[in-house]
Amino acid sequence: MTWAGLSAGWEKWDAVITDQLGPVSEAMIEGLDIADGRHHLDIASGTGEPGLSIARRSPKGRVVLTDLVAEMLDIAVRRAGARGVTNIETMVCSADDLPFDDATFDSVSVRFGYMFFPDVAKATAEFARVLKPGGRLCSSVWVGPEANPWTTIATQAIATEAVVTAPDRDGPNMFRCAAPGYVSALYEGAGLHDIAEWDVHVELRTESPEQYWEMISEHVSLAVAALAQVDEPARERIRAHAISKASAFEKGGKVRVPGVARCIVGTKQDALSTPSHADAATTFVNWT
Repeated sequence: MTWAGLSAGWEKWDAVITDQLGPVSEAMIEGLDIADGRHHLDIASGTGEPGLSIARRSPKGRVVLTDLVAEMLDIAVRRAGARGVTNIETMVCSADDLPFDDATFDSVSVRFGYMFFPDVAKATAEFARVLKPGGRLCSSVWVGPEANPWTTIATQAIATEAVVTAPDRDGPNMFRCAAPGYVSALYEGAGLHDIAEWDVHVELRTESPEQYWEMISEHVSLAVAALAQVDEPARERIRAHAISKASAFEKGGKVRVPGVARCIVGTKQDALSTPSHADAATTFVNWT
C-alpha cells in the first residue's frame, strides 16, 4: 500500500491522530524556538503537522510544507483552509533533493519522516544546507517497538495469520531510527551542533477496542498492506486478536494505548562562531 493510498485513512482519522501526536508536535515547536516573521520548512509534512501549527503561531512568517505524496499535501491544504491558515505553501519533492537555495529557512522540522528516507545522511545534509546559520533542525522518530504497544498490538495480531517479513535493519521502516544517538550522529555528520535528544510520551485514545482496530487497519501502512494479502476469515481472526489485546488498555470508557517518541534538535553553526567539541556533543534530556 502506497502513502497515496493511505491518504483517505489519514484524513478520516485526523482528529485521533492529531490528538495522539500533538505532544510530539508541541515538543518539536518548543525545541525549534519559533519566532514570528520567520521562514520555516516542514519536511515529510504529510497532512500538515507540525507545519500548520507553526504557521498559526507565526502569522507574519511563511511555512513551506513538503512531501513526496501530493494526496497527503492536498489534505494539509484542506486542513489549513478549515483553520484559517493562509501563510503556507506546499511542494512535492524528495527530502534528499530539496529545490531550495542554500540558507533559505530559519528552521526545519521533520516529524516521523526520517525512518522512511532512502538515504538518511544525504537528507540530513540537505536539511543543513537549506538552513540559515544559527537556525535549528528538529525531528522526531519512534523509539523501539517495546515502548509502542499502540502499533505492536496490530503487528503481533497480523503475525498470527500472515508472514511478516522482518524489515531491512538499515532500510526504511518505522523503528529504523530508534537507537539513542542514531539521528544525533546524522546531525553531527551534517555539521550541526548543540544537539539534544529527549523522549516524549504519547497515547492513542479511541472510544473502544473496536475503534482502535478500525483506525489502525485503515491508516497504518503495514496493517493495510498485510490485510490485503489474507482472506476474510483471516482478517476477522486478526481483528479479534487485536481487539482482545487492546481491551487491556481500556480505562474510564476509553482505550488509551501508550507510545514513546524521541525528538532531536540541532543548530547550524553561525558563521561568526566556531563550536567547541563540547558544543557538538549530544545531550539527553528527559522532557515529557
